[in-house]
Amino acid sequence: MSDTDNDFNQHVATHMERIGEIAWQISPQISAAAQCIVQSLLDEGQVIACGAGKANALAQYFCTCLLSHYESDRPALPAVNVGNDATTFAAICMNNRIQETLSRQIQALGREGDTLLLLTDDGNKSSLIQSIQAAHDRNLRVIAITGKQETDLHSLLHDNDIAIGLPDLPPSTAAEIIVLILNAICAQVEEMLFGST
Repeated sequence: MSDTDNDFNQHVATHMERIGEIAWQISPQISAAAQCIVQSLLDEGQVIACGAGKANALAQYFCTCLLSHYESDRPALPAVNVGNDATTFAAICMNNRIQETLSRQIQALGREGDTLLLLTDDGNKSSLIQSIQAAHDRNLRVIAITGKQETDLHSLLHDNDIAIGLPDLPPSTAAEIIVLILNAICAQVEEMLFGST
């Protein structure tokens, strides 16, 4: 077996060990997040997603799963990633409002009863702090999935918001586990709304 094979096998083994350590801790929050999203959708609301840095790709993945499908063939579900529009980002940044690139869109698009899904594979991001504030101003519930257990973001969450904080993992490892969390939420949302297929 080559060194490359050994490196990969060690990576997978470490990954599985970390998943096993935290799965039981975050399972209730995953179910709560799915229920929150389902309630928004049943109330004719939407999911607004955003991620800081590389986590923006994870936000887009989640929105794609809702808009298209995850596992089952079913109607499209309304979801938008406010970090996906490069033109809007550039326009907001051009006015020296780089920290408002996400929050301005949430203020414009968010409606009471919607859910904000906020993702970061590391810790604090000022643009995400403003996003939470904008969501609360519009009476959105917030689901925050973070690569750290304690951040400034957590101090802003309301009692009815949902925090899924990972145990201070490296960003690359956190990103891998966040994908698993998003998949679990998608699966539960589909099951709750459409039953098993």
